[in-house]
Amino acid sequence: MLGIAELQAFAEKHGLGEEPRAELQQLLGGVVSKTRRKVTVRVPATTANLGPGFDCCGLALDIWNEVTVERATAFSMEIEGEGSAFLPRTAEGNLVCKGVEAAFKVTGKEMPTLRYWTRNRIPFAKGLGSSSAAIVSGILAGLALSGYNLHVRGEEELLQIATGIEGHPDNVAPCIYGGFQLGIHTGKRWWTGRVPVPHGLMCVVFCPDHVTETSEARDLLKQQVKLKEAVFNSGRVGLLVAAFATGNLEWLRSATEDALHQPQRAGMHKHLMPLIKSAVDAGAHGATLSGAGPAVLAFTSGRAGDVVAQAVSERMELRVAEAFLATADSIGIPGRVLITKPVEFGGYIVTETDSSDTQQRRSRIIYVQD
Repeated sequence: MLGIAELQAFAEKHGLGEEPRAELQQLLGGVVSKTRRKVTVRVPATTANLGPGFDCCGLALDIWNEVTVERATAFSMEIEGEGSAFLPRTAEGNLVCKGVEAAFKVTGKEMPTLRYWTRNRIPFAKGLGSSSAAIVSGILAGLALSGYNLHVRGEEELLQIATGIEGHPDNVAPCIYGGFQLGIHTGKRWWTGRVPVPHGLMCVVFCPDHVTETSEARDLLKQQVKLKEAVFNSGRVGLLVAAFATGNLEWLRSATEDALHQPQRAGMHKHLMPLIKSAVDAGAHGATLSGAGPAVLAFTSGRAGDVVAQAVSERMELRVAEAFLATADSIGIPGRVLITKPVEFGGYIVTETDSSDTQQRRSRIIYVQD
């Protein structure tokens, strides 16, 4: 599909004047009416499991990737920021492209030739949902470009598409909807519900310099668990939800404990248990492995307004961050600490450019979401 740049190049090549150029643009606008030429999407990082909620609990974090997708005459992909040295730049290997492809498949429309720009701030392969962010951003961009709207109430079509690629809802659900999401499969479809997030909650994330392959981390898990392990986790998932819903954050110390995946992955992540202990000792309400790791996340509170303007003595996140680094350095695990907060909204379209005639009324209606 021709965009404005391609149209201008065509007009100049063939010596078209202003009048025929305008007529050509209007003609193309009529052919591709109700489609979009270019779209920019933002999606948040997510932390999955939150301790005992394996494959079902997840929380959106205020760290964002931005993706721009535009109709073009030739495929291209530019990647900036986190993971740019490792991420594939092919349509077959990149998850953003897979998300766009899945969206067009749902709409029943032919996949157009596209160019991609991605600006990544979510740490790559650290357990902070970079894969889910890529999938969700691609699906959102594809749906926008195809002019297709999904049903949410009672169907959650976007969740079904994303989970069909990812396999479980713990990252994709909060990436789509934001906040704390609790996802299950009803036997017929994926379902997710929102759990309230207490005001002032902060997340301190230690990101080791090394990366973890999620598939390798999953291979460490047992296919069968003991009854006492199941009881241990079911009780703590209930306590986790209760702690968030009631704001009793002191419950998080027990509520973030786990028996199903963290002990099994502790051998792969030798920093996990020492960092959890150091965070709690420094005043964190609780700490847990983020997703499959290697990142470790601790919960603190006390935030009121912008933290840069707030007295450090009123909060604990800096003390916990320093404890993370001191412990990691002592056991030879280099890394950095990100201090962020939960975010109550998920991925969204920042800007969109219609292919239709700019004089049409619809072109003067703009969603402002950034």
